[in-house]
Amino acid sequence: MRSILLAIIFCGITVIGKAQNAANTIKTYFSGYEKKDWSITSSQLADGFTFTSPAPDDHIPLEVYKQKCWPQSKFIKKVEFISIVQQGDHAFALYSVTTTDNKTIRNAEYYTFNGKIKSIECFFGGSGAGYPTNAK
Repeated sequence: MRSILLAIIFCGITVIGKAQNAANTIKTYFSGYEKKDWSITSSQLADGFTFTSPAPDDHIPLEVYKQKCWPQSKFIKKVEFISIVQQGDHAFALYSVTTTDNKTIRNAEYYTFNGKIKSIECFFGGSGAGYPTNAK
């Protein structure tokens, strides 16, 4: 009985640790946008990373992502997380971005992990602005 209880506790700790790791990875990824530091953001991305959004971006690779999406960082002042929910190697994050001109953008993203962020699917929320240079 004691070993069963210990196994349950260790499994629970592993699941909680994994969820915390996903949240930390996502928050670190966005901290690069806030700090305008590509090395922080890119350090959270796995080999073979892809990004998808309605911009339209359909599983674009890292090089295209950096060219097309990273320039938005200069317009991002702050990212606030409303919720990050993880199940296994997948997570959803709902967040608000405050732009440098004090507009608010609210998006949701679906993440796939393999130790780092393997893919992101971005869903634009609110007014559909979705990213700083498209904010209304």
